[in-house]
Amino acid sequence: MFCPYRVSPLGAHIDHQLGIVNGFAIDKGIHIAYGTKHNGVVELQSLNFPKRAQFHVLSIPDNKAGDWADYLRGAAKKLGEKYPLRHGISAVIEGSLPIGGLSSSAAVTIAFLCALARVNSVVLDEWEIILMAKAAENEYVGVNCGKLDQCCEVLSKKDHLLYLDCQDDLYDLIPKPDNMRPFKIAVFFSGLDRTLVNSAYNLRQDECKAAAYSLMAFSGMEYGKFKESRLRYVPKPVFEEYKEKIPLPFRKRANHYFSEMERVKKGLECWNNADLENYGKLIFESGRSSIENYECGCDELISLYNIMCETDGIFGGRFSGAGFKGCCMALIDPEKSEEIQKRIESEYLKLYPSLEGKYSSCVCDLSNGVMS
Repeated sequence: MFCPYRVSPLGAHIDHQLGIVNGFAIDKGIHIAYGTKHNGVVELQSLNFPKRAQFHVLSIPDNKAGDWADYLRGAAKKLGEKYPLRHGISAVIEGSLPIGGLSSSAAVTIAFLCALARVNSVVLDEWEIILMAKAAENEYVGVNCGKLDQCCEVLSKKDHLLYLDCQDDLYDLIPKPDNMRPFKIAVFFSGLDRTLVNSAYNLRQDECKAAAYSLMAFSGMEYGKFKESRLRYVPKPVFEEYKEKIPLPFRKRANHYFSEMERVKKGLECWNNADLENYGKLIFESGRSSIENYECGCDELISLYNIMCETDGIFGGRFSGAGFKGCCMALIDPEKSEEIQKRIESEYLKLYPSLEGKYSSCVCDLSNGVMS
């Protein structure tokens, strides 16, 4: 079974605020080879991590262990809450790219969830897969992700743009126009290790919620529990009128949200008009706002972004994923892919020579969602 990784050209950091997003699945991802264990035991070995995971489908610990297999325990727990589980699996999991920025955690979770369901004769629809995988990350692992990752990795269709509204789950798969210039997805890995649980990922979400909560209070809007606050519930005119009253960090997070929503809408027009150049410019703008307003990224990732901005043949690019360490993605001209990879590597390693041997890059095509 194969579950692809994903990239999101536009819609950075707004899925958890119920925004609208773009996404693609790529032809690199997680492969899982598995067989049924009739005694209910789950045994998994990852070719990317040294520790083997082992647990029983009927006795999953309530608390996470703090290792990579927490995603699998969480997925099994969510599946078992809805369907009776009798069988476990013996499996080997392999990721085809370095960890960080392509939602490998969601891909691992989805691939395992589908395999475990299959050996227990459980047929999951697409939204069951999405919501169970998301709940495993949110409720068991403790990463407050939105639906973007899971939706891209389940719903995507090759050579189509996924356009998703995270408020009502309405989505469209928009075919690549016949007259659009060809492009591929390039991924540039910083060479730094990354973990969302210990990054500022959850903090940024709380800042977005605080911005929404404050703006609703200042404007006299009705508001409920803080944890249920989202910027999607705040009309933009309310933000414009009351933004000076909220703390600067909250204001900057909200500014990113509202400007990114506009970029997604403009991006849809560009895609439908086969305007890859302006679609790419919007991706670069998204990257700049992620740095200046959302304030994610580290020196290395920001350097990668700046190098991409100055590299011929890149239509647009930004951080991929949460943007605290992982990688950058870009839409590139396939005819210039070799020159692009050489230039990015050369310029990046001039700045960070200690990352030689850790930095890497690859060029990918678009893919369908999870496949058996």
